[in-house]
Amino acid sequence: MKKRDRRPEEPGSQWLNTVCVVLKGGVLAGVVTILALLVCAVLVSAGAMPVEAMYGSVLAVCVLGALAGGIYAVCRSGSGRLLAGVGVGAVLFLLLLTAGLIAYRGASVANGGAGILCACLCGGAIAGILVRRPKKKRRR
Repeated sequence: MKKRDRRPEEPGSQWLNTVCVVLKGGVLAGVVTILALLVCAVLVSAGAMPVEAMYGSVLAVCVLGALAGGIYAVCRSGSGRLLAGVGVGAVLFLLLLTAGLIAYRGASVANGGAGILCACLCGGAIAGILVRRPKKKRRR
């Protein structure tokens, strides 16, 4: 059998692939966050969770969503695990900020935005620190 030669990668292609993976991880984090917030809203409306606990649960859900998207991005990215995780957290924050500005035209970042930003970035950073890529197998 003839071995296939690999084409050399262009210098900017690895960076572009990492950015695409971070964006996909951010979308995954957004979907996980929205679904978890929907569950929290159902729990509040059913009376199983008090309304006062909603801000804390929003922060926990942001960490959970950024962690899920960060795990995806860190496992798929070639290098820069911590940057990929924090990038996913930033993308998640921007998605949540955009959704908030669309839904509430007068929304500002001052109304709890700093806590949500910290939660998103910390969730992504946790994924970047904890997740390790599997080692490559050696050929004998």
